Amino acid sequence: MNSLRCAGLRVPGAAAAAAAAAACRPSAGRMTMLPAVMRRLTHHDGTRCMSGEREYVGYGVNGNPIYIDCADFPLPAIRYREVTPEICALREKELSDWKKLSLQEKKALYRHSFCQTYSEFQHFTPEWKLVVGIGLWSIALSILLTLAVNLIYDELPETFDEERRQAQLRRIIGLQMQPITGLSSKWDYSQNKWK
Repeated sequence: MNSLRCAGLRVPGAAAAAAAAAACRPSAGRMTMLPAVMRRLTHHDGTRCMSGEREYVGYGVNGNPIYIDCADFPLPAIRYREVTPEICALREKELSDWKKLSLQEKKALYRHSFCQTYSEFQHFTPEWKLVVGIGLWSIALSILLTLAVNLIYDELPETFDEERRQAQLRRIIGLQMQPITGLSSKWDYSQNKWK
């Protein structure tokens, strides 16, 4: 239903849902939800449709209307939960003195806006074990693959013999290959020795 509403189509019951959401909008001075019917389609329309009836309260990550718990972006663009009548009552109560609110009510207001506290989402997780395990397995597989290749191809090609390598070096020097930066640049042709 939200995707149809975002596309600008009329949906049965959409007026009732919009009226229910309008009845619980916070007072002036706070940012409220964007209208359900949008005039132009942008690349954020799909994300807006998925956010449901949650309030838009900030810019968020690169202006995307998504919720994320991240220390780099401490204020997400939308609230964590949709507006309910219980939250509406708590919002009316929070407009007065906060000392009158109980601890549970303050927590309910916080959990309406945020999924986790800073200490919860910055808590050390054991994901490093997976990374280290994958790294060790890849090292073990590469060692096994190297050993298997060495067992299959145990003899080196004849070009690795010392005599052949010396002959190749003499040929490179004799043909003056790469005379500016290569091996030939390090050979003194007048004295027949290395510079």
